[in-house]
Amino acid sequence: MNGLDSYRDVNRYASVGEATPHELVRLMFDGLLTRVNEARGHIERGEIAAKGERIGKALGIVEGLHMSLDKERGGEIAANLEQLYEYMSRVLLRANFENDVAALDEVASLVREIKAGWESIGSAGT
Repeated sequence: MNGLDSYRDVNRYASVGEATPHELVRLMFDGLLTRVNEARGHIERGEIAAKGERIGKALGIVEGLHMSLDKERGGEIAANLEQLYEYMSRVLLRANFENDVAALDEVASLVREIKAGWESIGSAGT
């Protein structure tokens, strides 16, 4: 399994190195969904330490998305996303403290919605 994990890491880093800024944000959304789903599974199995680690990684991705906002050029959309990222951070913290699967589901739903909008922006330019 260790070799497979290393192979995945190499492929992940290669795809990030070749990605456009738009694709990098899409990859961040994918990573966020993965971490939220992993945290959900850890809660269901009672694996509290692993749950906390995955939620911590999810929070880091949300912070990265927040920091990537161009507030000057993004206008109202950037402002709305900023508020949404702050809300998602609070919900993730609640999910962590309360082992709240429904809170994780709420964040996943929000991320899927934002991701779909982001992907439609990318396809509009092609």
